[in-house]
Parts: sequence; C-alpha cells; structure tokens
Amino acid sequence: MLEVKVEKCAGIDVGKKFLAVCVLIGLANRKPVGEVRRFGTSVKELERLRAWLLESGCTEAVMESTGSYWKPVFNILEGSLKIILANPEQVKALRGKKTDPNDSRWLASLLRHGLVQASFIPSRDIRDLRDLTRRRRTLLSEGASERNRIQKILEDANVKIGDVLSNVFGTSGQAMLEALLANNRSPTEIAELAHWRLAPKIPQIVESLEGHRMREHHRFLIRQSLDHMQYIEKMIGDLDAEIAKRLKPYQKQIELACTAPGIGPTAAASILAETGMDMTPNGPFPDCHHLASWAAICPGNNESAGVRKSGRTRRGNRWLRATMQQTAWAGVAKKDSAFQLRYQKLKSRRGPQRAITAVAHAQLIAMYWTLRNGTPYSDQIRQSEDVHRERQIQHHLRQLTKLGHQIEKEV
Repeated sequence: MLEVKVEKCAGIDVGKKFLAVCVLIGLANRKPVGEVRRFGTSVKELERLRAWLLESGCTEAVMESTGSYWKPVFNILEGSLKIILANPEQVKALRGKKTDPNDSRWLASLLRHGLVQASFIPSRDIRDLRDLTRRRRTLLSEGASERNRIQKILEDANVKIGDVLSNVFGTSGQAMLEALLANNRSPTEIAELAHWRLAPKIPQIVESLEGHRMREHHRFLIRQSLDHMQYIEKMIGDLDAEIAKRLKPYQKQIELACTAPGIGPTAAASILAETGMDMTPNGPFPDCHHLASWAAICPGNNESAGVRKSGRTRRGNRWLRATMQQTAWAGVAKKDSAFQLRYQKLKSRRGPQRAITAVAHAQLIAMYWTLRNGTPYSDQIRQSEDVHRERQIQHHLRQLTKLGHQIEKEV
C-alpha cells in the first residue's frame, strides 16, 4: 500500500477557458473524500478557487505545465499554498479514461501519495530576467532572418556580392549596399568603397556587381528589411539596459560564471536566468549532475533487462541548450583550454556534435562549482589537478605496498 504524504491536497486540470479542480481530504489510514468543482480562468474565478482551497484546508496543489495556461493560476495561488508544477509526461492518465474531472482526481491522488516530481520554478525576479533574456534571443533570431531575406533579394537581383564578401553586413558591405540602394554609382565606384584590407578582392567585387538586375522593387524590399533591422537593434539595446539593471544584485554570480572559458556576460545572464542563482546543496539542484540532467545536457538514461539502449540526450530546456551550444563552441575556440582538449579528444571518436555536447556538459558543471564554491574557474581547475595528483600518489603507494615495499611517508 502506498504511503500517504499529504492529507489535504488538490489536483487542478488546467485549460484555456476553465479548470477542473479535485480536492482530496482524508487521514492517512482512511479513504479520502473527494470533491470536484469547475472554475473559470478570470481573476475573479481564480480568487474564488483560492478561497475554496484555503477553506478546505488544502496545503498543496498540483497542476500540469500546459503551455502558458498554468501561469494565471500560479499567479493567484502563489504564496497562499504550496503549488507543484508537474511535467505532463510524468503524470499522464490512462487512455480511455481521460476526462477533465478524472484528470484532476488523478493529479490529486498522485500528489496525496507523493508521486509527483515538482518542476523547477525560480523566484519572480529570476522569472522576469528569464523573460528578458528569452526576448533578446528571439530578437536576435529575427535580425538573422532579415539578413537572410536581404541575401535572398540580392540573389534575385543578380548581385553576387555575397560570394566575395564573407560578411555583407560589415562596414564595407553596408557601404556598398547603401550605394546600390542610392543607384548613383558605377560598379567600380561601389567596389572602391571596400576597406583597404579588401583591396585584393576589388576586381572580384566589380565582377559581382556588373550587369546586375536590381530594380526599384528590390530596393524597396531591402530598405524595409534594413529599417526593421535598425529597429531590432534599438530594441536589443533597450533590453540590454534593462537586463543590466536586473542583474545588479547578482554581479558576483555573473563575474564567477564568466571565469569559465567561452562564457561571456551575455551568455552568463541567459544561463543563470534559466537555472537560477542558487547552487547550494539545499537549492533546487543538490549537485552538478542534477543540474546537467535537468538541462538535458548529458547522456540519456535508457536501460531495460540489462541492455543499455540509446543514450541520446533529451530535448530539455531549449533556451538553455541553445546558449550552452554557443558557449561550448566559444570554449573550444579558446587555445589550450580544457574544453578545447576535451573536444579534440572526443571529436575523432564520437563526432563533432556529440563532442560539443560533452563540452557544454563540462562547461555547465564548471559553472555550477564556481557558483557553489564562490571561487573562479582557474582556482577550481587548480584544486581539481591537486586532487587528481593526490589520488595518483595514493594509488601508486598502494600498488607498491602490495608488491612488498615499505613506504614511509614524510612528516
């Protein structure tokens, strides 16, 4: 018989327009009494739900993390009782018996017996910071989309400048693009706008511009994209200022995270906005392996009947995973860093993608320990090397003892 953990609890089946809520009340040695009610999702209805739960004496409530529909409920109930957010994959009901009331009863029953694993929900200030960093990443993606659109329009207009310049949106590329839009210079004059470092490529630039078919239609579309890019850059600047203001209480954590090779201030802000700042043993991640597992930046655990199956990583937090992939490549680019050596060691055996995931895993663990111990990454590496050296010494001493040699330790 399953042990009862919570005597008064509630299960909430979340929908867009209404909620089905089941309250289970009963002593641990008795069958609980259940009651199901339906509530709307307006603030008035959610406040009525909160009053009913408190009146019933509920101490804990559980709901699935269904899209963003759980957030209005969490906003109202937060602080009044303990709210557990469950992964839908872990509390899925049996097919054929799924209705909203049954789902709420199932959730309440799982919570009553302590079978729900709570999802990590950071504090409100970290959630606000997370919204800002995610918004910044979305804007960067939109800016990249606009640059791709301009490249596509240039191809349509027989302008092959992208084949010559590595970056069409660099200083020289933008000057040439503006000249093309102005339509008042010859290809040779446009090519002369190139930076002096591009002087050897000027004949190729002229060839890429001669005989182009750029019309006013193309110019209008390019101007639209350039204006949008300029607006996106302004928005990103505003976001950076707001993020910097929100990070003032956490400057020490950001500085410590940046000591790991490949992690800069922007990446550190994005990572810590997802993981939170608390890396203590009593925090949401008791050790580095819990953090790596939560982020899904570690080998998958899939074994049955003694047979270990595919170890591919789970999807996890896509925002954190994308940032860690970028920082991993940056860490690999650091000459003679531990991450570069790790990548080179694994690349030939496991391939570049798995090797870079392993580097991201190592970076996340390194950042965890810098925050937990409050010491820079270089000190962590030095301590790790000292521990490894001491273990090697102890190992060889044991081997010599087994062979009959008496070793006297120096005092």
